[in-house]
Amino acid sequence: MSSRTAPRSVAIVGSGPAGLYAAEGLARKHPDLRIDILERLPTPFGLVRSGVAPDHQGTKAIQRQFGKLLQRPGLRFLGNVEVGRDVALDELRAAYDAVILAIGAALDRRLGIPGEDLPGVYGSGAFVGWYNGHPDWRHLDPRLDGPSVAIIGNGNVAVDVARVLAKSSAEMAASDICAHAAAVIAAAPLAEIWLVGRRGPAEASWTPVELAELGRLERAAPVVDSADIPAVIEEADPRLLRIREKTLETLRGFAAAPPDGKRIRLHFLFNAAPVEILGAGRAERLRLARRRTGEAFEIRASTVITAIGYRCHGSAGAPLDAERGIVANVEGRVAPGLWVVGWAKRGPSGTIPTNRAESFAVAEAVAAELAQVNAPKPGPDVLDHLLAARGVTVVDHPAWLRIEAAEAAHARAGAPREKFATLAELLAAARAEDAPTSSSHERAQLNAPRR
Repeated sequence: MSSRTAPRSVAIVGSGPAGLYAAEGLARKHPDLRIDILERLPTPFGLVRSGVAPDHQGTKAIQRQFGKLLQRPGLRFLGNVEVGRDVALDELRAAYDAVILAIGAALDRRLGIPGEDLPGVYGSGAFVGWYNGHPDWRHLDPRLDGPSVAIIGNGNVAVDVARVLAKSSAEMAASDICAHAAAVIAAAPLAEIWLVGRRGPAEASWTPVELAELGRLERAAPVVDSADIPAVIEEADPRLLRIREKTLETLRGFAAAPPDGKRIRLHFLFNAAPVEILGAGRAERLRLARRRTGEAFEIRASTVITAIGYRCHGSAGAPLDAERGIVANVEGRVAPGLWVVGWAKRGPSGTIPTNRAESFAVAEAVAAELAQVNAPKPGPDVLDHLLAARGVTVVDHPAWLRIEAAEAAHARAGAPREKFATLAELLAAARAEDAPTSSSHERAQLNAPRR
C-alpha cells in the first residue's frame, strides 16, 4: 500500500484478543491503514476482562499490551457501538474497504436434557459473566443458597468456576471479582462441588496447571476415586501424551491426599453423562448415567452450572454455520471484504495466544485483498456521521481510560479494580461523573434506554 494513494480503512467488530491481534497484524504491515475497532460494550478486551478468572491476574496482564495498541495512531476504539442496532453490517461494508468480525461465541451450549430450564441452572458463560462484571449478566442473581453445586464439563472453564466458588474471601482478596458476586459466594453454604465429566480423566481438556491449583485451596479438598484413573494411556502425539500423563499424576496425588477436615469437598466424577435435572420448582438433584454400563444414579445439586462450550450469536447479515455455531467462512474469509477471526471463526477453542497466530494470518489475507483495492471507500467519516445522526453515545479511548481510572479508584484494598457492572455505571464513569450508589444505579439501569 503506497503512502501516495488514499489510505484504506478497516472496521473490526469486537475488541477481544482476536480482534485486537488482527488490528495489530494489519497496523504492523500497513502503518497508514485507518482502523476502527467497534465494541458493543463501553469497555475493550472482551474475554480478557469478562471471561478470564478474576484470580488469574497474570493472564489478564495482556491488557497492558492491548492498551498500548489502542493508543496507536490511525487506530480508534469506538465503544458502546453495536452492529445490528446502531449501525448495520451492510453500512459498515459500504463504508470500509474491509470488515473483520471478531464477535466471539457468547451463547452457552445447552445440554438438551429435561430440567435444564429449572431455576438454579446456569450456563458458564452467564455465570462467569456475573462474577466478572459483564453488564449482560449483572442481574443474573444466581441461586447459591444450597450445599451442593454440580459443574458439568471437563475443561478449564469448569475448573475456573469450581476454584472461584471454592476459594475463601482471603484467597480472592487480590482478584478483581466483583463485590456483588464475592458477597454471594462468601455467604453460600457450600459443602460439595461436583466436577462432572462425560469423558474419562485422560480425555479431559483442562490444562495440568489449572487442575493442580485445585489441590492448593484453603477451604476445599479434591476427592478422586483412584479406580477412575487408568494405569496406562494410549496417545500417539508425544505432546498430548505428556499433558495427559501430568493430568493423571495430579489426580493420583488428589486421590492419595486426605481431606484434612476442610469444609468443602471438591468431587471429580468421570464417565458420567447428565440425563435429567430434578427438583420441585428448582434444581435439587442431577441424574446421571455411567458411560460404560448405562447405570443411572443421582447426586445432590442445588445449583447446576453447565460448561460444555459456546456458540456464536452471529452479527446482523453475517451467515452462520448453525451446526458448528460459527460464522460460515473459508480460512477466515466470509465474503469479498468480509472476514472473521477468533471463536466466531473456529469455535471456542485454544487460549489467548492461540488467537495471535490465527489473527495475524487472517490479517495477511486481508492485506492482500486490500492491495487489490483501486478506489478506497470513504471509511470512518461515514461511520461518524451515521452514529452522530442516530444519537449514539460513543465511548472513545480517552473515555475508556476514565472508566479504567475510576474502577481502580473504587477498588478494595489489595485488588486491582472494582469493575462497574452496569451500563449506567460505565457510561457515568466514561463521562467522569461520580458513580451513583448501587441502589440508585440499579434503578437507573433498569429504566434507562440502551444509549
